[in-house]
Amino acid sequence: MKKTLIHWICVFSLLVFSANALAIAKEVSPDALVPDNVQRQTALIVNRVLERYHYRKMELDDALSEKILERYLESLDPNKSFFTQQDIKSFDKYKHKLDDAISNGKLEPAFDIFRHFRQRVDQRVELALGLLNENKFDFTRDETYRFDREDAPWARDEAEIKDQWRKRVKNDILGLRLAGKDEKKIRETLEKRYKTLRRRIHQLDADSVFQTFINAYTLSIEPHTAYMSPERSENFDISMRLSLQGIGAVLTSEDEYTKVQKVVPGGPADKSGQLHAGDRIVGVAQGKDGEMEDIVGWPLQDVVEKIRGKKGTIVRLNVLPKAAGVDAPAKMISILRDKIKLEDQAAKSSIIEADGMRFGVIDVPAFYRDFRGQAAGNKDFRSTTRDVRKLIADLQKKKVDGIIVDLRNNGGGSLTEATELTGLFIPFGPVVQVKDSQGHIDVERDTDPEEVYSGPLAVLVNRNSASASEIFAAAIQDYGRGLVVGEPTFGKGTVQSLVDLSQFARGKDDLGRLRLTIAQFFRVDGGSTQHKGVVPDLLFPTAEGSGKHGERSLDNALPWATIKPAEYNQSGKLKMSMLQNKHEQRVEHDPAFRFLIEQNREINQLQEKNEVSLLESERKKEWDQREQRALERRNKLRALRGLEPLAKLDDDEEEADQEDDPEGINRIMQEETARILADYIRQKQPITAQAD
Repeated sequence: MKKTLIHWICVFSLLVFSANALAIAKEVSPDALVPDNVQRQTALIVNRVLERYHYRKMELDDALSEKILERYLESLDPNKSFFTQQDIKSFDKYKHKLDDAISNGKLEPAFDIFRHFRQRVDQRVELALGLLNENKFDFTRDETYRFDREDAPWARDEAEIKDQWRKRVKNDILGLRLAGKDEKKIRETLEKRYKTLRRRIHQLDADSVFQTFINAYTLSIEPHTAYMSPERSENFDISMRLSLQGIGAVLTSEDEYTKVQKVVPGGPADKSGQLHAGDRIVGVAQGKDGEMEDIVGWPLQDVVEKIRGKKGTIVRLNVLPKAAGVDAPAKMISILRDKIKLEDQAAKSSIIEADGMRFGVIDVPAFYRDFRGQAAGNKDFRSTTRDVRKLIADLQKKKVDGIIVDLRNNGGGSLTEATELTGLFIPFGPVVQVKDSQGHIDVERDTDPEEVYSGPLAVLVNRNSASASEIFAAAIQDYGRGLVVGEPTFGKGTVQSLVDLSQFARGKDDLGRLRLTIAQFFRVDGGSTQHKGVVPDLLFPTAEGSGKHGERSLDNALPWATIKPAEYNQSGKLKMSMLQNKHEQRVEHDPAFRFLIEQNREINQLQEKNEVSLLESERKKEWDQREQRALERRNKLRALRGLEPLAKLDDDEEEADQEDDPEGINRIMQEETARILADYIRQKQPITAQAD
């Protein structure tokens, strides 16, 4: 299933800062939803900047106009809940006019479509409130509701969309019934949810409409290019200036849900162990006893305002866990807001024993560098490379047989650090090639001839290893310096720059900024890390489903490409068949790894699911069976670790607070990587990153 990075307005990072909340927005009159001269000028400049400087060269013509219209309608109604096919057909008159609207600054079509959308929202909300008031639902009737309509056709007519909303309201009621809510609370919750949806659409002003439309243009070119209005740019600046205080998560909006895109290593959410990538947040409450507010259908910015707050305060979240499915009852978690400190994200080491050998594991959660400390002349400023160098020295004193660099869930960071960290493991040479929009190629090199560690090396990656992580893993693989094991990586191989659009205007108006893709990364062997990512030499079975993750899941992502290889010295080659065979034999009978495989398989099945039963007995049965399977998996793992079995899944919360990862789930892949490295050492042959 394809997803764009931006639904509704934009993606917000909850490296959450302390700031005064925005003033409560007022409802906007339909008469005020018209473009102004500043927006017209901004559209012209955005178009000019994209045509001149974007890495992907695309002409703004009728073909692109069709894509912009499709993207705009999807941005307004991503789950096809408001428009019908009749509405969509009425917009055909704009199919080949949006290119002219942008290039000539005549933006009326975008605003006409939005006003029509607002009317449809009013109608659907009135219908939902009426259905809720009547409450004539039979939960013994065997029917299903399609909750994910991204790939479904638009409703044929009013009759079909009314039935769609009947099922939606019924599903909303059923979900709260299964969560133990009484009829009065259900009515109050859903009435507020539907009215809030309408109110928040009414609060979207002309700037919001313009930003959504322009982003329909940018996203039709490439998913990492986006326009930020002056107000959104100001919020971005505040987040960069102030202390990073909050829960430490990156959120996105998907199908009216707030979804956790990433948990920041070392942040409060990560430390709590209660919030994970893929979880959906459906409610927010302040403190230990504040009222839980239903946030389904809220714009992402408003959710962020609710979750962020002062250091040391508690925020409670109602969460639908990724592994439970959207039809499961929500789980309430509490997180103490805190400042995200550099040391919490710093590289750390540990030792794992496997097959009679000892291996050092260096966990690198991010590629960080204290640029402020460096600029101030602090000779002891912290960086990933400096910290890893010290960890290597310590592990060598402990006489480890090999080293594992764990880059799982490392979303990247400093390109300088990716280059310098690679330099610790190779003598010298090119690390990554960067091709800009004009076709010029620069090569980032390790110029230090010192090879800090030359012993057996493995790099552990997963589908969330991205950007700088992929640069490091690819270089180790291309040089044949170490084994890369795990899952195919994210595939983020592009470079973005933030462009202030006001510099292109004659007046003093603030026109906002454009996040622009300007270059692409290429490995030293000439292949790109974009889209394809880094494919490990040895794939873990948990790689199943990774083909629909990362860049591979994004519309209009740049494709994989090649350029001329750089000049570099590659180590000898090693056939992977023996290592692969031994790995497969082990994990087939390893209870711990079977836990990961079975859990991953169930999550993949849940993600493929796009409808749920509205038969209450069947819905409860499915949930109970899923809970039982999850409980049995956990208890098998706990038995392996010598822990007492859980009576139910929630029983592990207090234990998790007392000890980080008591069941050793995070160590499972590290332990298998150590066994693979032990197999290699016994072969006494040079490691290569090339498979058969």
